[in-house]
Amino acid sequence: MGPALCSTGLGLGPPWSALDLMLALNSPGRLAAGSALMVGAMMTPLLLGPLRHLRERSFADRRPRATLLFVAGYAGMWALGAAGLEIAALAARAASSLPVGLAALAALLWQLSPAKQLCLNACHRRPALAAFGASADRDAFLFGLFHSVACFGACWALMLLAFSIRYGHLAAMIAIALFVAAERLERPGPLDWRLRWPAKAMRILLAYAREATQAAGLTAISVARSARELLGSGRLFGRAA
Repeated sequence: MGPALCSTGLGLGPPWSALDLMLALNSPGRLAAGSALMVGAMMTPLLLGPLRHLRERSFADRRPRATLLFVAGYAGMWALGAAGLEIAALAARAASSLPVGLAALAALLWQLSPAKQLCLNACHRRPALAAFGASADRDAFLFGLFHSVACFGACWALMLLAFSIRYGHLAAMIAIALFVAAERLERPGPLDWRLRWPAKAMRILLAYAREATQAAGLTAISVARSARELLGSGRLFGRAA
């Protein structure tokens, strides 16, 4: 109902009136549930590296507890951040007829900025963790919390773009999730203004495509050679060689 409610021709008054009505029709519980589902689907693959670091530095009997504390710290920050992004997307729809364009511009500027690289570098940090007692619990929770801050800083603009897209939302969410996952394959870099894109992931895909093409070519050559031998010997039609 967003576009209809945001239409200036409905006589609803200033943009914040439409925003108030949209927030009334979208309860906080509904916003939180939708945000949690979206963040969980998009960000879970990014936790494999940090969780491996955590489990490798925890004793076996403490690993489940450390994992829960890490996830609690990570999810808590993202829950607040995702709810804020969804409200920001609703506000953009209320204030502008081109919310997707505004979100795309913000994502592009952030993608170019040194601050984006600073957050990406922080996502690669693997801190030392205590092994015993309350210190180990504290370190696991803080590791999840600080990692979520870095992750949110790196991804907030792309997530805002995903929240702003209403038609083809699922496809956009999958595309952004793949881009974010591919982006994490890059090594930490200098803090400068430049276009950042997942070059390493593209090289990996091209290498796999090249190998698949070569394998398909070799298979075709082998099939053609076998067929030629059968035709030459006459066995393809049941004749004696």
